[in-house]
Amino acid sequence: MSTLYIVATPIGNLSDISPRALEILKGVDLILCEDTRVTKKLLDHYNIKTPTLSYHQHSKIKKVNYILDQLKKGKNLALVSDAGTPGISDPGNKLIESILTKFNFVRIVPVPGPSAVTAVASVSGFPMDKFIFMGFPPVKKKRKKFFQEIINSKHPVIFYESPHRIIKSLRDLQGTNTKLTRKIVVARELTKKFETIYRGTIEEVIEKIEKDKIKGEFVIVLEEKR
Repeated sequence: MSTLYIVATPIGNLSDISPRALEILKGVDLILCEDTRVTKKLLDHYNIKTPTLSYHQHSKIKKVNYILDQLKKGKNLALVSDAGTPGISDPGNKLIESILTKFNFVRIVPVPGPSAVTAVASVSGFPMDKFIFMGFPPVKKKRKKFFQEIINSKHPVIFYESPHRIIKSLRDLQGTNTKLTRKIVVARELTKKFETIYRGTIEEVIEKIEKDKIKGEFVIVLEEKR
């Protein structure tokens, strides 16, 4: 029986990977990577020589069929994203669905570890027994609806944003309800050297971010509607 391991990798600090994850990455026949160049930095750091293959949201069906063929031949594979846990805002779930649809002899094994979602939830200071994760905001279509859903949520909401759109998204969120006074937490470069966590109202956080260099990936938490 072949196995596909879903392996969580560091979101920044390379020391955050588990011994089990390293053992699996060394032992599988092939590692499927969102970006082989990014994963190579991790593999080189731990002197792992396992072959890699790119697999991402734009991969063609030919690539997917090749992966399925490797599993059919009894190969053991590992799936990693650039950072964090695969299947969270990346196409890992689509690959798993394809495997489950076509094969009943492939084991899907999670190897848990870092996740920007749980990392920011743990330091938010909000009640996080229930929360909603919404991934990245749409760039154009359904964007207004996306932020409206966040504002109307009875639970804290976590979402991602890039450095190029963080200010625009925070202003769009604020513009959805100009009377919004709820607190927000915005984390930048989690676990990295320049990790920064901004707290306050949306307007206060926007002012803080604009005074800093806007770089790195962002994770945002809006407290629940009261």
